[in-house]
Amino acid sequence: MIKIAFFDAKNYDKEVFNKHNKDYNYNITYFESKLNSETASLTKGFDAVCIFVNDKADKDVLDTLQKNGVKILALRCAGYNNVDIKNKGNLKIVRVPQYSPYAVAEHALGLLLSINRKLYKSYQRTRKYNFSLDGLLGFDIHGKTVGVIGTGRIGKAFINIMKGFGTNIIAYDTYPDENFRKEIGFEYVDLDTLYKKSDIISLHCPLLKDTERMINKESISKMKDNVIIINCSRGKLINTDDLVDKLSEGKIGGVGLDVYEDEEEFFLRDMSNSFVRDKNLSILLSMPNVFITSHQAFFTREALNKIASDTLENIKNEIEIGTCENEL
Repeated sequence: MIKIAFFDAKNYDKEVFNKHNKDYNYNITYFESKLNSETASLTKGFDAVCIFVNDKADKDVLDTLQKNGVKILALRCAGYNNVDIKNKGNLKIVRVPQYSPYAVAEHALGLLLSINRKLYKSYQRTRKYNFSLDGLLGFDIHGKTVGVIGTGRIGKAFINIMKGFGTNIIAYDTYPDENFRKEIGFEYVDLDTLYKKSDIISLHCPLLKDTERMINKESISKMKDNVIIINCSRGKLINTDDLVDKLSEGKIGGVGLDVYEDEEEFFLRDMSNSFVRDKNLSILLSMPNVFITSHQAFFTREALNKIASDTLENIKNEIEIGTCENEL
């Protein structure tokens, strides 16, 4: 029987994977701890290891996995910036390239609406029987220019949503999809133009050397005053120090984050009873024009079921066929 070590396991992970595993009958051992250099020793005797976005698979971890006889590293996510692909050796690495682009795109819209229309502030007021409108002024999204960085599946889903709001879409991608552009009707521009013209900027690109900390004091300085920035992609796309500085200066109108640059120790965990705090995260949480969620953009029933089914199928294909279309 195939043995799988499942790291960073949450109750919802166990529920959905156990349901889909009825078709595979694998032996899954769930670990609440994340995979890293300290926990990699737990993988001895397992055929496959399953990880998520905040697990760490650097060279040392990958070496340990191979020494322990692990043959497959299965990512139950699309991004793989946490894996040192160059040092994978003979290890097979697979991922789930898409689960629900709509889930992430819809969440980005939710962040935008929450910031613009002050929904959380209004909710808190009305719970106290305060029905004043002071401080709740927003703006019409209709007619605004929305800059979308990254036009993969999620970026395209977001563009489709924003077109329904009657916005003007400009986008940047190193590999423009001209057919999609012609079909939907928007303009590809360079990054500087996108920064200068956008009222709203939403990030939907992978974390690469070229995109790491692409939102920084220089790029923010090029943006319009009161720009709204949305990030449902990867936390390290934004230089948090610079973001905090520009927010404090009043340059930015609002920020919606589902990811954070140093989220590994905090996101997807209950830290309410812990004294461990992150300075920048605490500052952002205290700001009235910042709305933060805990890496939940992907978190829909449809996405979870797709992640579980595709992850298990990836492992099956590598074991039975020796190859997989989702192999890195």
